[in-house]
Amino acid sequence: MSELDIVFAEQTEGTTARLNRWLVSVGDAVQSDQPVAELETDKVTVEIAAPAAGFLAEQLVELDQELEPGTVLGRLTEEPVAGAADASLTEVLFVTEDNEGTAATLGRWLVEPGQQVSAGQPLAEVETDKVVLEIVAPDSGSVHSLAAEIGQELAPGQLLAHLAVIDAPTPAPSADAEAPGADRISPAVRRLMEQYAIHSLKVIPGTGEGGRVTRDNLLSWLEQRAPEAGVPEGRRVPHSAMRRAIARNMMDSIKKSPHVTSLFEADMSAVAAHRQAHKAALAEQGIKLTYTAYFVAAAAAAMRAVPQVNSRFHSDHLQLFDDINIGVGTALGEQGLIVPVIKRVQDRTLAQIAADLGEKTERARTGGLTQVDLRGGTFTISNHGVSGSLLAAPIIINQPEVAILGVGKLEKRVRVREVNGEDQIQIVPSCYVTLSIDHRALDAFQTNAWLAAFVDALENWPAD
Repeated sequence: MSELDIVFAEQTEGTTARLNRWLVSVGDAVQSDQPVAELETDKVTVEIAAPAAGFLAEQLVELDQELEPGTVLGRLTEEPVAGAADASLTEVLFVTEDNEGTAATLGRWLVEPGQQVSAGQPLAEVETDKVVLEIVAPDSGSVHSLAAEIGQELAPGQLLAHLAVIDAPTPAPSADAEAPGADRISPAVRRLMEQYAIHSLKVIPGTGEGGRVTRDNLLSWLEQRAPEAGVPEGRRVPHSAMRRAIARNMMDSIKKSPHVTSLFEADMSAVAAHRQAHKAALAEQGIKLTYTAYFVAAAAAAMRAVPQVNSRFHSDHLQLFDDINIGVGTALGEQGLIVPVIKRVQDRTLAQIAADLGEKTERARTGGLTQVDLRGGTFTISNHGVSGSLLAAPIIINQPEVAILGVGKLEKRVRVREVNGEDQIQIVPSCYVTLSIDHRALDAFQTNAWLAAFVDALENWPAD
C-alpha cells in the first residue's frame, strides 16, 4: 500500500513553529487540500492541508512539538487503515422509492469530506418539484468523498457520496454511565435533547445496539411523559424542511463568523423625490419601483468604493468578486425566508433592477423560483423595515458572504441642520441602515467606509 507524506512546507511565514492541534484522527478519510493539522508560528496560524485524498495512517508529531521546515507531520494511505477497526467504502445513493415529485436537484450538502457521521444522520437535502428530502447516512463512519454537486439534477439510483464505514467492536457500557450506550449519543438524539432541554438519558430505556437510546426511544418517552403540574401542554408544530434548513444555516453562520454591526442613518429625501417623480412612468411598463431597488443600486455603488465587502473569506486570502450579485431576503410568511439573487447589479439601471426584483419577488411568493435564482450571491440585503422594524442587529450573515445589509423602517424624523450658519429643525424621511460583517474579513475602517458610501449614494441621488 503506497503512502504519502504530509510535510511542513519551508515557505510558511514565521521563524519558529509548533503543532497546535490535529484536525483529523488516524483512520479518518480526507480529501485533497482538506486541512488536517494546525500550526502556530511566531507570526501566523497555519493550516496544513492533505496533499491528496486518502486515509490518515500516522500522526508523527505531538501537540506543542517544535517543528523545522520540511518536517513530516503524518502519512496518508490510499486504502482504509487496518488496525483496531476495519473500514470499507459504502455508497450513498439517491433512492426515489416513495419520493414525491418528478424532478430532483441536490439542494445542499449538510456534511463535508472527512466529517464523522452516524447512521441515520442527514447528509444532504434534495429538492423535488413538491418537497425537500433529506438523504441520510446508511451506516456510521466518515464522509470519504462527495460525488454530486449542489444544483445538479439527480437521476434515480445516482451516486451521491461514499462513506468510509468502520466496523469496530462495540465497547461494553461502563458501570457508571448515565445510561447504556450513553457515550454514543447519535446526532438526532442530541438534537432532541437540546430541543426539549433533556440533560440525561438515564431514565429512558434504550433498544439500540448495546442498549443505546435511539431517536424513536426518546420520542416515545417524550410522548408518554406526563406534563409538569401547572405547565400547559401546548401543541407541537413540526418544523418544515425550510425551517430546519434556516435554523442550521443561522447556527452555522454564527459559529463560523465573528459578527460585528455598524449603524448609520440615511436621509431618504432625494430617493423619495426621485421615486415620486418616476414610479408612475415605470408602472405603465409593468415595473413596480420600490425603495428596495434603490438600496440594491446604492449597495453596488458602495461596492465600487469598498470592494472588500463584495468578497469571500478563505483561510489564506480574501476572494474579491468583479460581479456584484445581490440577494434580497424575501419573507414567505409562516414558511420562512428565501433569498433570490439579482445578478450583475453593477451593469443594471435602476429600472432594470426594479423589474428583476419585482419578478423574482413574485416568483418567490408563488413557489416559482429555481436553484439558479438562488445561487451565486456575493452580498445580501435584509429590508426588515417593510414589516415595521426600526433596527435589527446583528443580522446573520448569509454564508459564505462576508457582510449583510439591514434596512429599517422608513419614517419621518426630526433633524437639526445648520443652514446659512444657523441651526434649523427639519422633518425628513429617514431610516437606519446597518452592516453586519464577518470580522475575520473586514474591520471597522472598511465597514464604516462602505456605509458612508452607501448613505452618500442615497442622500445624493440625482433628480433625473
